[in-house]
Amino acid sequence: MEIRHPIHPEHGKALDTAGLRQEFLIQELFTSGTVKMVYSHIDRIVICGIMPVGEPLGLQVDREVFGVDYFLERRELGVINVGGPGSVSVDGTEYPLDYKDGLYVGMGSRELLFISKNPDNPSKFYCLSGTAHKRYETSLIQKEKAREVRLGSDNSCNKRVIRQLIHPEVLPSCQLVMGYTELAEGNVWNTMPAHTHERRMEVYFYFEIDPDQAVFHLMGEPSETRHILVRNEEAIISPSWSIHSGVGTGNYTFIWGMVGENQTFDDMDGASMDDLA
Repeated sequence: MEIRHPIHPEHGKALDTAGLRQEFLIQELFTSGTVKMVYSHIDRIVICGIMPVGEPLGLQVDREVFGVDYFLERRELGVINVGGPGSVSVDGTEYPLDYKDGLYVGMGSRELLFISKNPDNPSKFYCLSGTAHKRYETSLIQKEKAREVRLGSDNSCNKRVIRQLIHPEVLPSCQLVMGYTELAEGNVWNTMPAHTHERRMEVYFYFEIDPDQAVFHLMGEPSETRHILVRNEEAIISPSWSIHSGVGTGNYTFIWGMVGENQTFDDMDGASMDDLA
């Protein structure tokens, strides 16, 4: 279990490149046959990368960190598969997940097992977990069932499709909102003009980036912007005071996930181009 602590915006201004990457970038999420967990004290979100090969993998709870007997005793979980076909068993019920399918797992679920269908093409389960106060039903969200929002244009290089998987318009959850955004070929910008949202934090997980490509993730206060170079299958923790945008050397896809005070997808504080520095 890796633990990350909150960073004050004044502290963020003073960080150099290595410091920014140490505090906000998550690398090596997927390692064969292992579970990687990163616990951020920013809204107490947990980021997981699970890559089962052969034997199923489970989520173990660190009682000293969480103070509970099992991981989802007071939490909910979102899962999106970014690898080969697999399944997640929740208290004995198995849910098949193909590429880009999602699963919402409700609070109180005790036994979770992550399974790859083919060890030669293992699943890669990207997971986010937030604290919860009420149990909602575990639900499979196949990519075809996601709520689609189409935004942007070729002229502004940000033509994209937002696919909302865990969202109030799709299914109920306590506070977790999760989905992914696909940029069309020839488009490279996401979420520009930029924004913050004081009422919740966000995590971006970038994937479908070619090996010789990268994304420049923009963060920081609007008047104090910084960047972090992100490669394929790496994630960025974004505190509520920070913008979260990016531009790639080619098109890509990213999973977004939010926890905090509300679940209103469009509740954001815009930062105009004149505000950015």
